[in-house]
Amino acid sequence: MGTTRRLQIGILTSSRADYGIYLPLLRQLTKDGRHDISIVAFGTHLSKKHGYTIDEILKDGFEVPYRFETAPIEDTPEAIVTSMALTMQKFASFWREHATSFDVVFCLGDRYEMFAAVASTVPFNIRLAHLHGGETTLGAVDNAFRHSITQFCKIHFTATDLYAKRVIELLDDNSNIYNVGALGLDNFHLISFLSEDELKKQFNIEVNERIILCTFHPETIGHENNANHAHEIVESIRSLDDYRVVITMPNADTSGNVIRQIFQNAFQDSQQVKLVENLGTQGYLSAMKLCSMMLGNSSSGIIEAASLGKYVIDLGERQNGRAHGENVIHCEIRKDSILRAIKSIASRPELSGNNIYYQGGAASQIIERIESILC
Repeated sequence: MGTTRRLQIGILTSSRADYGIYLPLLRQLTKDGRHDISIVAFGTHLSKKHGYTIDEILKDGFEVPYRFETAPIEDTPEAIVTSMALTMQKFASFWREHATSFDVVFCLGDRYEMFAAVASTVPFNIRLAHLHGGETTLGAVDNAFRHSITQFCKIHFTATDLYAKRVIELLDDNSNIYNVGALGLDNFHLISFLSEDELKKQFNIEVNERIILCTFHPETIGHENNANHAHEIVESIRSLDDYRVVITMPNADTSGNVIRQIFQNAFQDSQQVKLVENLGTQGYLSAMKLCSMMLGNSSSGIIEAASLGKYVIDLGERQNGRAHGENVIHCEIRKDSILRAIKSIASRPELSGNNIYYQGGAASQIIERIESILC
């Protein structure tokens, strides 16, 4: 591409979710070898309770030179704020030492940990590139964090034209805003999907019967209802005679531990339900490919599932406001509504696999844009 300058690129990653999205970009940068990358891991990556997912990064062959333990011990609002304060404190020292070490630092999404890390860059005038800005999730406080992160960043890579327009509205500026599609969808062309036998061997998951893949995170607006929501999901699953269920455990949000405990109490020794802390990118997408449908409120159901032709029962309000395809069925978090939605899928037409978030080659587009701006 005629690049004349070797860039120093930082990658902020706070959880299994954003790492899986970053993966195509990390692999492309490593393959090209034109620039140096430094991964900065914090949040639940360093939490044994949440699967110590830094091991997944290392297993994929990437070095992690910078690591900070910042995950909240509890799931109360006070604990979340304390975690944010700790994140900012640790990053204050980090940026003091490394503010001039990076030409650009990537941040992704909308979580409170990412917000704290990004906010701490402002006094140091660090150039940030943001992925997945402009989106809306009305049932989560992440919505405010996402738009705040957008304000702090100089370069923006959005997942749709609609989101690019929203970023322009937020900033009242249209410079360095690029719609490249959803980066995580590049994974479908990069990973080798696990077979049924391989999933069973690695995670002890039986997928030779009809499987529902379930991920339910707390609704952080109205979080006092999360326990009731979890019980409704438990009772719905117990009423299913024809499906096995794989549940990936919730993230570290307000009331996340409440949901986690309810699922563990209900299904720890269940033959019908398998609880998994972390499947990793390859395992999760493989389970998605092999499942009959998805259930929950994860953004993966909105963004990735359409590419694999999977219907998604989107529970509650966490993802309200996000653009979605015809594969998404919105549903109240009530047993009768959930069972009715599951039953309805059998009569729905087979999905085409078209995805409003897919453009292809997002990682290459991002690198090309960064080089055109900085090199």
